[in-house]
Amino acid sequence: MVGRNERWTEDLVSDHLKADAYPRLTSEEQKSADPRITKCLAAASKHGSGIGKPEFLLHSPDAPGFLVVIECKADPAKHASTSLDQAKDFAVDGALHYAKHLSAAFDVIAIGVSGETLATMRVASFRRLKGASAAEDLRDENGLITTLLGFADYQRLRNFDPEVRKRTLGELMAFSRDLHNYMRAYAKVSEAEKPLLVSGILIALKDDSFGRTYRNYKAEVLPRELYAALERQVEDADLPHAKRQVMLQPYSFLTTHPELSKVQPNETESPLQHLVADIDEHVRPFISTYADIDVIGQFYGEFLRYAGGDKKGLGIVLTPRHVTEMFAKISNVGPDDTVLDTCSGTGGFLIAAMKEMDAKAGNDPAKMRRIRSQGLVGVEQNPTMFSLAASNMILRGDGKANLYQGSCFDPAITTAIATPSDRHPRPTVGLINPPYSQVGVGLHELDFIDHLLDCLTPGSLGVAIVPMSCAIDTKHPKRIEILRKHTLVAVMSMPDELFYPVGTVTCVMVFRAHQPHAFALQSTWFGYWKRDGFIKTKDRGRIDLNHEWPGVREQWLDGFNNRREIAGLSVLNRVDAGDEWCAEAYMETDYSKITVGDFEAVVRNYALFLLTNGETFQEETDATDEAA
Repeated sequence: MVGRNERWTEDLVSDHLKADAYPRLTSEEQKSADPRITKCLAAASKHGSGIGKPEFLLHSPDAPGFLVVIECKADPAKHASTSLDQAKDFAVDGALHYAKHLSAAFDVIAIGVSGETLATMRVASFRRLKGASAAEDLRDENGLITTLLGFADYQRLRNFDPEVRKRTLGELMAFSRDLHNYMRAYAKVSEAEKPLLVSGILIALKDDSFGRTYRNYKAEVLPRELYAALERQVEDADLPHAKRQVMLQPYSFLTTHPELSKVQPNETESPLQHLVADIDEHVRPFISTYADIDVIGQFYGEFLRYAGGDKKGLGIVLTPRHVTEMFAKISNVGPDDTVLDTCSGTGGFLIAAMKEMDAKAGNDPAKMRRIRSQGLVGVEQNPTMFSLAASNMILRGDGKANLYQGSCFDPAITTAIATPSDRHPRPTVGLINPPYSQVGVGLHELDFIDHLLDCLTPGSLGVAIVPMSCAIDTKHPKRIEILRKHTLVAVMSMPDELFYPVGTVTCVMVFRAHQPHAFALQSTWFGYWKRDGFIKTKDRGRIDLNHEWPGVREQWLDGFNNRREIAGLSVLNRVDAGDEWCAEAYMETDYSKITVGDFEAVVRNYALFLLTNGETFQEETDATDEAA
């Protein structure tokens, strides 16, 4: 009778699980076909010895490293003991018992369910992360979770705590350093090939067949099978044929590189076998959990830190993630917008915009589909970067069909972007970090801004991060042309070491497209956004070590959105093409907050500006003396 009654509780859970539409969700009872789970449960019996047999185990290949375990009791009085250590007799105690064993290899959500009907059912949920010493209550924005949720919700709540998110991102970056060192020592791939190798493996792992069987391939067979899986995923991505070929071409080295399939003496696997398994374990779960982070860009940036040469000279200035997220908020993107990045790089701005748009779309499936099919438009000239951007979008399920490969100044690409079509409307938001210090006519950072604004729908916002020289070089002729057509809404001076270790001092410019500056009803708002709370570290670059960024971000956004004038932080001023476009030129100084370091930084930046423009500090001083 007791077993029959408990079966009613299990039936309530089973009915709930059958309604879950999470892709490739597996629900197992009593035992698992996954050898990693079986190993964890080998000595996990609730009776003290033998194999553990949980009532329900939920997992998916799209969320590797993550499990949900559920234990049931018919009697609500047997929901949980006071001590939570009577696994055999209480639902919650049993779930926590299994979570303890499973957390040796997985992040686990443990759920205890009691009651024979929906009216009497009690649910308690806990989270025990891999390697954690204890479980903790599972919470969301509204408090404790006391109902059954979908697998996707459990996956999100697994990392609801911001501290967990930061810890996990830190682990990913630490892994990227280890990965870089391994590829350099064993795989012998070039700097340009390293991010392609990572992204190619990640896309191949999305292929169901390859993801299940790659461990069975011999070293000499694996490169061919990996590339075939990559081809299948690109075919399924609904890219035009020409784009498929362009995207796949940079990955061709995967099948021809001699070191990738070579098994060295005293080794049991080839470098590629090692890398696929490592990336499957450490990177794929992260992407499944944090779709809003440009993971490929994170790896690319990390690899660049170890590369030789001058990244700035190459025009490679990757935008920090907190800045891409800030751009999406400055432009106030929503689910009905179409966002354009004409220098998309690895796609960081588009991913940040997708996150913001998704949040405002709620759970509306139609809006979510529109965002991915028509809401994201990018252009990238570099074939490798184009492949990385397309890979980034494929890893998120969609949004790659509106990526254009080529120069953004190409008339055909410009026409395709700015002309409404079945593919996408004319863009309503522009976000850009153009190449810096490019040589050639029409390749100045202001040329990229002008082109971006021309592509947008009238009245749209265009946001760009550019070197500070664009703001203080009052003689550049492109300024006149831009203001003749568009309004300079705001300029924000950014932290001096924002792009550390590249020493480019930058500012953010915000324009209103196709509204001449001379007709603007309001003055331009200038923000002095020099302190974002990030601190330089030896191994991790600039990080929000003291968790100051959320507060700083809200202060910045409040000042920008409400056009506040605050001494030492912001000012409103009428400017034209011949004026400096930076807060430092007009802001009332709050002298009480000036430090010796602030003074030294200003002098250093001014000297660098003079040097960049072929002058010297002494020459400028002499000219000033003569004028006096």
